[in-house]
Amino acid sequence: MTFLALVRHGETDWNLHGRLQGSSDIPLNSTGRAQAREAGYELDDRQWDLLVSSPLSRAAETADIIGTHLGIERTATYPDLAERHFGEAEGFTDYDAYSRWPHGMYPGLEPRRDLMVRGVRAVDEIASTHPDESVIAVAHGGVIRAILDAIRGVASPRILNCGVSTLTHDGTEWTVETINGVATRRVW
Repeated sequence: MTFLALVRHGETDWNLHGRLQGSSDIPLNSTGRAQAREAGYELDDRQWDLLVSSPLSRAAETADIIGTHLGIERTATYPDLAERHFGEAEGFTDYDAYSRWPHGMYPGLEPRRDLMVRGVRAVDEIASTHPDESVIAVAHGGVIRAILDAIRGVASPRILNCGVSTLTHDGTEWTVETINGVATRRVW
């Protein structure tokens, strides 16, 4: 069984100010670095075999901070784990983007269905190339939520900065165990 921890990157100044980042390569701020250190503590209850990330610097740096705490190096980036491209709305606040494009269809916006397909493709690749391993993949809130929604078939809550969501793959299918550290199913 593959055990996968999907971790959202730490805070950036654009997160702080409510700007749409998407595929823009915005670095972590000091709060984001502290959040990454905290995520390392949250993840130190397991032996990890692999640490990977999105190629965007905020995810890569988050992974490297976690890896330093856990004593594991990031060995790969997965382009399919990059955040959704928001087209011309990147850099806008939600309010400003809505004021300009009230229908929410920003020019150049990556379709959500495409985001789901590439996100699931990334985690499927991780599971097929690393069966029976424990993997940390640091990515972005939008792509993580798209992956969880695709697997669960229902809308997931907002993914928090450095929130840890866990999944297992039994060789056939995925099961979402936690979202932002909260169990998704009850055991009676």
